Amino acid sequence: MSNIKDKVVIITGASSGIGEAAAKELSSKGAKLVLAARREDRLLKLQEELQKNGGQAIYKVTDVTAHEQLEELAEYALKEFGKIDVLVNNAGVMPQSFMFKKKIEEWNMMIDVNIKGVLYGIAAVLPTMREQKSGHIINLSSIAGHHVFAGGSVYCGTKHAVRAITEGLRQEEAISGTNIRTTNISPGAVSTELTEGITDVEIKQAYDELYKGAIEPESIARAIAFAIEEPADVAINEMIIRPTKQQA
Repeated sequence: MSNIKDKVVIITGASSGIGEAAAKELSSKGAKLVLAARREDRLLKLQEELQKNGGQAIYKVTDVTAHEQLEELAEYALKEFGKIDVLVNNAGVMPQSFMFKKKIEEWNMMIDVNIKGVLYGIAAVLPTMREQKSGHIINLSSIAGHHVFAGGSVYCGTKHAVRAITEGLRQEEAISGTNIRTTNISPGAVSTELTEGITDVEIKQAYDELYKGAIEPESIARAIAFAIEEPADVAINEMIIRPTKQQA
């Protein structure tokens, strides 16, 4: 029997890309999904598709930069399904730019979504998971969380932070004996909407070239499923997944 079947999984950034692919993959394995994103039309469409294929899915429009909304999301999951087994902290933005261009609003957005959004998600589900003495928090970092590159200073900083937060949480929960697992997944170039947020023309051209060799989000979705599928005493703590031909 699948170790995913009947697990309640919250996915942020579920309206497209990796989040959408993860929802489809996990639903096919019997997970009960709580879909979260800002675009209700896409959430509704995804919910209908999953239900049509026999899956169980609910959704709640959620902005991960608002702590209260993530608390409400966790409460909704508990109200509808009675537990929270997995959180997939997937929501993220990538408006790369050279620092001298002072795109400060974009810096703030990356900090709010990529760092605070992850922290708020963890904060929302951790009390329930500790009470249950079980749970799994999966955070989406990036290759940029392992390497720093020109034009990506702030983005790399946020993704390094995700890795640090995930590892810190792993150590804390291991000490506490709560049986909560953590997984950090660092994708390389994946065919998603991330690059559409790049407003720096020079950077955008380079990324358009890099992403010609991007892999499909379904590959990351399968990695997420693999981490969840392992027995409760096994934690897949870190995965790096990039196109075979990607050098950096």
